[in-house]
Amino acid sequence: MLTQLTTPGFAFELQATLGHARAGILHTPHGPIATPVFMPVGTAGTVKSMTPGELEAPPIDARIILGNTYHLYLRPGLDVIRAHGGLHRFAGWDRAILTDSGGFQVFSLAALNDIDDEGVTFRSHIDGSKHRLTPEVSMEIQGVLHSDIAMAFDQCPPGDAPAEIHDRAMKRTTAWAERCLHVKRPAGQALFGIVQGGIDLDRRARHAAELTQLPFDGFALGGLAVGEKIEDTYRVLDAFAHTLPRAQPRYLMGVGTPDDLARGVAAGVDMFDCVMPTRNARNGSLFTSQGKVTISNAKHRLDTGPLDPECPCHTCRTTSRAYLRHLHIAKEILYNRYATLHNLTFYARHMARLRERILAEGSAASA
Repeated sequence: MLTQLTTPGFAFELQATLGHARAGILHTPHGPIATPVFMPVGTAGTVKSMTPGELEAPPIDARIILGNTYHLYLRPGLDVIRAHGGLHRFAGWDRAILTDSGGFQVFSLAALNDIDDEGVTFRSHIDGSKHRLTPEVSMEIQGVLHSDIAMAFDQCPPGDAPAEIHDRAMKRTTAWAERCLHVKRPAGQALFGIVQGGIDLDRRARHAAELTQLPFDGFALGGLAVGEKIEDTYRVLDAFAHTLPRAQPRYLMGVGTPDDLARGVAAGVDMFDCVMPTRNARNGSLFTSQGKVTISNAKHRLDTGPLDPECPCHTCRTTSRAYLRHLHIAKEILYNRYATLHNLTFYARHMARLRERILAEGSAASA
């Protein structure tokens, strides 16, 4: 089942379903993206320590990465990216890019912020300079970045925020979503809306009912993994993800562990992003087929075996756990590259297995 999305050049092809889980292809101007997919995070225009060539090559074979409106706006600045004609050329990346709206970072990172119905005034976490971010400004920044998929500007409250805060955030997010849709986007840039509502299912359903009336190309679940208990995250996913429009991609923002991804896929989510594989790699926490490995542990000091004998990545084919431990403890830059390459490979293969199971055991999607 192939559905042309609102923005020319984009289509979502639903191939098979297994329960609520889906396998599909998101067609973009920068190439097709097999779903379910994990998108490596390149906040500042780089997936930390990785070159574009390494991300594009098997076994990672990333078809889409993330950039961030807030960070790229503050540094290096729009004049630099505009001079390159957009983020693809600036970063040397020829495949698809999704950009976050900057809303989450404004609310979580800015030293000070003042939220009103028009937008947010904040001070940079870098130098304290004062800035104003509105739905229109967020879309204009993403227009300069010229990402394939832009995200509507939203208000993301903490998971434990009181009900009145969530209600206000939902109202603002809907109003801001409508304003984002009225901003002219560059050709070939799709726009996704973001559903808020915290962990209350009725609130989520009400907000989704509002947003799905708007002509977005896809819909994201925001406001999860922001302080709530994991059982509440799963409860929302299980009850709600599959209710989002069937013919459009569904995106779970900022989640998570390999188990979280499997749970999200089972709930009907198509797209995921998280800093976990890259950040955990730098901090010495590595995902393997035998479970998580803390590479600094003394037991690895004389271990001449590979990190994961089942992994085909360059790290596992050429280095030992002892060598990785040495690089990590010595704070050698090479460690970050080896570890990140491995964790991203683990995530890519994890998602590929989930997709293969849906295709093999599921039913072909029908109109």
